[in-house]
Amino acid sequence: MMNLRKSNIRKLADETFDVLIVGGGINGAVSAAALAAKGVKVALIDKGDFAGFTSSNSSNLAWGGIKYLESYEFGLVNKLCKSRNQLMAQYPSTVKEIRFFTCIQHGFRHSPAWVFLGTLLYWAMGRFFTKMPKYLSPAKIKQMESVIDIQHIAGGFEYSDAYLHDNDARFVFNFIRSSMSYGCIAANYVGLERSRFENGMWISDVTDHISGEGFSIHSKAMINATGPFVDQINQINNQPTEYHHAFSKGVHLIVDRITQSNKVLTFFADDGRLFFVIPMGPKTCIGTTDTQVEGPHSQVTEEDREFILSNVNKHLALAEPLTNQDIIAQRCGVRPLAVKGKDGNADWLKLSRKHVIEVDQSRKYLSIFGGKLTDCINVGDEISEAISSFGIQLPHSNYKWYGEPDIAIKREFMHRAKLMDLDKLTPQSSSEPLTQRFWRRYGRNAINMLESIRENPEMGKLLIENSEYLRVEIEVAANREMITKLDDFLRRRSKIALVVPTADILAAPGLKLACEILFAEEADAKLQEYIATMANRD
Repeated sequence: MMNLRKSNIRKLADETFDVLIVGGGINGAVSAAALAAKGVKVALIDKGDFAGFTSSNSSNLAWGGIKYLESYEFGLVNKLCKSRNQLMAQYPSTVKEIRFFTCIQHGFRHSPAWVFLGTLLYWAMGRFFTKMPKYLSPAKIKQMESVIDIQHIAGGFEYSDAYLHDNDARFVFNFIRSSMSYGCIAANYVGLERSRFENGMWISDVTDHISGEGFSIHSKAMINATGPFVDQINQINNQPTEYHHAFSKGVHLIVDRITQSNKVLTFFADDGRLFFVIPMGPKTCIGTTDTQVEGPHSQVTEEDREFILSNVNKHLALAEPLTNQDIIAQRCGVRPLAVKGKDGNADWLKLSRKHVIEVDQSRKYLSIFGGKLTDCINVGDEISEAISSFGIQLPHSNYKWYGEPDIAIKREFMHRAKLMDLDKLTPQSSSEPLTQRFWRRYGRNAINMLESIRENPEMGKLLIENSEYLRVEIEVAANREMITKLDDFLRRRSKIALVVPTADILAAPGLKLACEILFAEEADAKLQEYIATMANRD
């Protein structure tokens, strides 16, 4: 289970790297994938699990930033729309178009017709890449989505953006996995204590939080990609910057499926900001909040839950109002917002999620502020240019580091899957055929998984009831995905913990076997660790 991680930690201590990336969220993951694919010798560490913080608590949307039209940030919207289109084109199995079904209440700050004109502008700025927006009368809204309460609705419209078919953490991890395939040495649960720049080299003292052992990593350059912790790491490293972070807390609640239509229901919440009801397989994700907080750490409060539940109950004509008892899981993340200036003062409500890369040429040090999933390919490309400016060679500078595997590989997988009738193994709890999910999640490695099932039919069986994951997927996770704690698998490599209640997970007969596959002789200890973690969260 831990062989890959232990091997990588030995290499981190023994080798000298071109670049050390601190942080395994989306910014660090794409930086590693881009640089490693271009031939740079890369190390990456994260004090927790990969995508273990902000990058696993998003709305799972890849959108062009339609809300920024109201503040006239046309340049940002143009850039985000291009980024969204690129993601949809490069990851067609993962980033898919979805319709946003938006309702405008009487008394809103703009009329429905005026907001609809904004969607037409948005569509045009998106190069007409998606379906055309449509204006909807209250009667048409009720006809198309009977769950919506139209009593206070003046009108509405449909427009398109994109969403991640899998969870956000899985999307991020696939960049980590890609970087390792290109030679990046990555390890989770390795925390940075301090770094110093001596004789043109960064020496970073780190601690393995699993074993408790400390060691040093040597690198020519350093990238601070720690998301909400960028300021903290820069302070530790005595690295002054022009930018800093402000923080906004976003909370989502996951409940049983509210509507069977595969659309994002969009409203304006009591505070005037966008509020979503998002499909998540057999469940629904509702939120988000937007609350200013002072630091990176936050938690879901009763006030957050009340805000989300009251808004969804107000806008939807549900058979029974949603209550706390309906909540299956909750997500809480802090969005780091880039602020220019010594004190980092700004009207945080008007801050966008744009990213800023601050470069210290003299010490070969990069800090990534802000950012979001939609803009991730741009981050990888910009980081590559910055590293090249340090004089670090990119032997394969023009290599395309992103995107799904070649179409020929996909055709080969699909042909083999059809020959063995793979879709007959699709679990009843799954929201899509097994063939589609295998390709989306595992790419070229999905072919090897077919062979495993062919050789041993036990590999095609479901271990955890009401989850989508077969035994072969757990075997792959154990061997290739650096599962260090049970929560890594249940919450981030998969989305089991997001759609299956904790009590049902713990009661599943196959959970013990899954732990044995993932952790071998440490299975019981890892299971008890997870149980204790869940008890503390409650």
